[in-house]
Parts: sequence; structure tokens; C-alpha cells
Amino acid sequence: MEPVAHIRSPFADKFGVPRQGNLAPHVVSEIVFTPPFRNAECVRGIQAFSHLWLIWGFHCNEGAGWHPTVRPPRLGGNARVGVFASRSPFRPNGLGLSVVKLLSVEPGPVLRVSGADMVDGTPIYDIKPYIPYADSLPDATGGFTDVPRHTLEVMLDCALPRHASPEWVEAMCEVLAQDPRPAYQQTPERIYHVILKPFEISFRVQDGTAHVVAIQPEPQ
Repeated sequence: MEPVAHIRSPFADKFGVPRQGNLAPHVVSEIVFTPPFRNAECVRGIQAFSHLWLIWGFHCNEGAGWHPTVRPPRLGGNARVGVFASRSPFRPNGLGLSVVKLLSVEPGPVLRVSGADMVDGTPIYDIKPYIPYADSLPDATGGFTDVPRHTLEVMLDCALPRHASPEWVEAMCEVLAQDPRPAYQQTPERIYHVILKPFEISFRVQDGTAHVVAIQPEPQ
């Protein structure tokens, strides 16, 4: 397989990326096609669909290997399930699957989408339209993911940068609300850092609240 596109996203590395698509709907990314797919004919009619499926590669995990069982964050990072009963990024074939909202089709063509859970530069191997009558299954069960989802309150303990847009602030709150910390790290004094371009966010977590202690330009 060869990538048909790569994503431009505000996530510079894996830490902070939402663990599922659409959990941070204010995060806007761009899908940039590679030749020979950089052709407007390849996306003719795509604007009629509100959402898309993306099949992509966990390129940051190359060479990391895989195990028959994994420890999902939703189970506290302790209980194990089979790799095929999970969406772990450490898989025999490192493919991810995400649904995103299509915002617009720009010249290039470039697809502007929201809710992508991918690191900047992630290769995309295929794009398919989301079809509600077939893809939406209201009676489906979610296994261990059906437990109530833990989210954090977000509190600003510092001033916002002058150039931080309201949309960026919304995206920051959505990203931190998902609690990006590893499940085994619960030290309230520890400061964590998330890069959400063009800024680096420093935060700590105490009593169910993510306290943003600093927002600075991302490291170059």
C-alpha cells in the first residue's frame, strides 16, 4: 500500500492526541493528497457527505512490535484484553480507523476536517464516505467501553496568549478534558506538556480538574 494523503494536524506528537476521533470536535486538520491522487477528480462529489472514514497508519510506532493482549486506558491501564478486542495502536498491522467531519473542500484538493485523532504527518491509506444508513448502528454494544467516560474539568491558571483564537481555546479544553495522562500516572504535582500547534500547554491534574499553568509558543 502507499499513502494517498497525509494529515496536517495541530498535534506535534502522540501525547495529547484524543484516544478516539471526534472527542475534540474543535480540532481542525487538513488532508493533503500525494501525487497521483492530488487530483480534483478523485474527490468529485465528496462534499455531499458530512463525514468521512479515514484508514491510516500508526507511523510513530514503527518497529515497536505488538502483543496478544493490551491494557486499555478505559480499564485503568491494569486489566488486559486481546489486541483484537481493542483499538490499541500496537497492532500486527499498524492501521487506524477514524471518522471525521468534512468541513470543506479547498483547492489542491485539500480536505478540511474536524475531530481527527492523528499526529501531524500521519499517512492516510484510504478515504471513504460515512454512510448513515449502514454505518450508524444504534443497538450496538461497546463492551468494556460502555463504562461511564471519565472527563476532566479544565481551569485556566494562567493568561491566554494574545493570539490564541476562541476556536483554539475550545480545542485545548476538549483535548485536556479527555485526560491525556497515562492511566498509571496520577501524581497531582506532576506537570505535563501537550503541544497543540501553535502553542505548548503545561498542565497538572488535581481532584478531577486539569489546571493549565502555562501556555507558550511551541518549541522549534
